[in-house]
Amino acid sequence: MKTLSFRLALPLLLGAGLSARAQDFVGEASRYSQLQFGGPARTQGIAGANVALGADFGNLTSNPAGLGLYQKSEIHFAPGLGFGQADASGTGTTVNQTKNSFHIASAGLVLARRRTDDDANDWRGGSFALGFSRLADYNTAFSYEGTVADNASLFQRLREPRNTNGSTDYESALDDIYDQALNSYNNGSEYTSLDGLAYSTFLTNFSPDLSTLNITRGLRRNPTLAVPQRETITRAGSLSQFDLGYGASYRDRLYIGGGLGIVSANNRVTRTYEEGSNSADTSAFKSLRLLENERTTATGINLRLGIIYRMSDFLRVGASVQTPTYISLSNTFNQTLETYFASTIVVEDYVTQSSASSTKGATTSAVPAAYDYAIVTPFRANGGIALTIGKVGFLTGDIEYVGYDQARYHDTPEQANGTTYSFSAENRTIKSDYQNAINLRFGGELRFDVFRLRAGYAQYGDPYRNGSIDRSQKFYTAGAGLRQNSFFLDVAGVYTTFDQLYSPYTLSQGQEPAITVNNSRFTTNITAGFTF
Repeated sequence: MKTLSFRLALPLLLGAGLSARAQDFVGEASRYSQLQFGGPARTQGIAGANVALGADFGNLTSNPAGLGLYQKSEIHFAPGLGFGQADASGTGTTVNQTKNSFHIASAGLVLARRRTDDDANDWRGGSFALGFSRLADYNTAFSYEGTVADNASLFQRLREPRNTNGSTDYESALDDIYDQALNSYNNGSEYTSLDGLAYSTFLTNFSPDLSTLNITRGLRRNPTLAVPQRETITRAGSLSQFDLGYGASYRDRLYIGGGLGIVSANNRVTRTYEEGSNSADTSAFKSLRLLENERTTATGINLRLGIIYRMSDFLRVGASVQTPTYISLSNTFNQTLETYFASTIVVEDYVTQSSASSTKGATTSAVPAAYDYAIVTPFRANGGIALTIGKVGFLTGDIEYVGYDQARYHDTPEQANGTTYSFSAENRTIKSDYQNAINLRFGGELRFDVFRLRAGYAQYGDPYRNGSIDRSQKFYTAGAGLRQNSFFLDVAGVYTTFDQLYSPYTLSQGQEPAITVNNSRFTTNITAGFTF
């Protein structure tokens, strides 16, 4: 039953649902691979450029060798706020949508042990650290509205029913819809795809010989008229990491460290899609609304190793590597289709050999889908350089390599809702569509007695090989801090911009709507901590 239940669920996610599921499934690989810099306000104020800096809690997730530079133990807590907006355009009116959130950016403890100056041991000390860092923010929302031609509408999508493997093999797709309708007639609603829901809500019907599936006669009499559409997509959640790490100092010249990361993610998506009739259209059809709710939870694990070498009192270089992250995911998906008509719809139900009618409309929900699977995200490598300018401050820069095309999905038949589905098609698409990318981070700090001023910039490369838009992310950061005795207080702000391309469904000729979304988000956090 595990394999059967997943095969019923998969069409919802790989072509049978409203959204471009095949693209979205492949896009999910970048969602869990394209991390941001996390940590307390000090780290974020310098755009995460700390691979060679050291003595920064953000080293726990970037280069644990930096823990070896700690002279004192530390504890901190960093709550934050996020304010986002998106402008979506492509089918008509540009629509602005906002999405705000409260979060915990970082929390952690560093336990440092330092040998006395008269101790001749070459290993001068080390620090153990554990903590929590938020590494990706999924809180976005966008809306769009406009008109498309009939052959680019959802009705065209319904003329191209998908079968269970997401392709448009018409005959087996009809068999699948027929089986859904027959099972629902015998057992109550057991629809498992958009095509099944469309049949249930009187949008489509079989021909008398069951050889074709057509938009029900009379629902849209004039295919030359433009079709109004609108949709709102809201996403919430984040990816965080719980870390354990240790860094040691050898002769206060070479620093080495290692860490273990436990990933936790929660991603919730709500989509509301509506399509109406043109005011000049006198057919019975008036509108439809498709509601989708999807939630994914994830846990994973990775390891990292790093070194920092102090070439002089002013110059340090550092490097680190992180293993691919194995992430186990659990997904639930719900879908409801509502249709509305100006008058009573009567159709001949060739599945049950009877007439069926709807006075003003119909509503049907698909069987909730639940399944488990896994993804392995790419290997990562970092290099960095830091220049200390006496007691005035420092400048630092990092370069990071991420092989996005190395991400791979895997089945998990041992789990409760696991499957033996191969994911070979999705993995081939990732290999062909994704590329290696370079991330750059730069930051600096100025010191004025007990006060600190910080600024930074980061650019994260586009994970996609080809595309009509640039999907790179840009980060502009600033921060300030106060250091006094055993207490410190820091604040930082990060302004992020990135673009995305979205289609609500896919069509065989590629004429589906293409929505360009320009996203921007400002996050801020305040970090309070003590040294001891």
